Amino acid sequence: MMNSRTGDAIDAALAQERPAFVAYLPVGFPSVDLSIKAAQQVVAAGADVIELGFPYSDPTMDGAVIQHAAQLALDNGLRRGDVFRAVEEVAESGAAVLVMTYYNPVFKYGVENFSRDLHNAGGAGLITPDLIPEEAAEWIGVADNYDLDKVFLIAPSSTDARIKLTCENTRGFVYAASRMGVTGVQNDVGSDAPSLVQRARSLGAQRVGVGIGVSNAQQAHTVGGYADAVIVGSALVQSLMGEGAPNELLDNVSSTAADIFTGVESAKRAQ
Repeated sequence: MMNSRTGDAIDAALAQERPAFVAYLPVGFPSVDLSIKAAQQVVAAGADVIELGFPYSDPTMDGAVIQHAAQLALDNGLRRGDVFRAVEEVAESGAAVLVMTYYNPVFKYGVENFSRDLHNAGGAGLITPDLIPEEAAEWIGVADNYDLDKVFLIAPSSTDARIKLTCENTRGFVYAASRMGVTGVQNDVGSDAPSLVQRARSLGAQRVGVGIGVSNAQQAHTVGGYADAVIVGSALVQSLMGEGAPNELLDNVSSTAADIFTGVESAKRAQ
């Protein structure tokens, strides 16, 4: 069986009788250097896995907060090499580092080239929200060659056949979208999320993480009661917005992550 750095990080959290804390931040916002420091701060605040977003000009899953941050990163001249530098520096913090990216940047650079550079930078793998397993044969093959995790998504609308196929092709964890729609801070997590996690487990998922709408400690506690990993993005990104000095912004994101981690830490995995 191939090693999974993401899976190992989640399993280590579960061994502590809590779910894993998976945190998303886009590379390049507010700047490349600040985005790296922010991710390192979030790891220090308790995150087990970091999703580094590769900003893209035509997102389909991202809500307003992440879209805005990604566009600013692109406007500031973000390059592919900045993403690999961020992976390398954040991986040194000890967290498993995934890149969350739409597939076009991977395809354009070349799947072999992207996978090689990600592997060399110490990355754990990719989350590809717009890529389904049936169309991912090249990525799956190359990822296996470089021992990279392949994280695919399921949603409440997914059929059992779709969930089973996704579980069979995923390594690391299955990403369960708690609701239909785009990411963003929400007042509540989708009511279909617990049953979606149960369906995924019954159809072969070894680990299931829940994201979209988790934005505070209470929501993290609730989700952590039935999921193996709690995924938080928009709330962290939002904490980096504003006119504050760099140190103030880093304090903001660290405080937000620490608060969410209190919810993660207090959650117990459903038996």
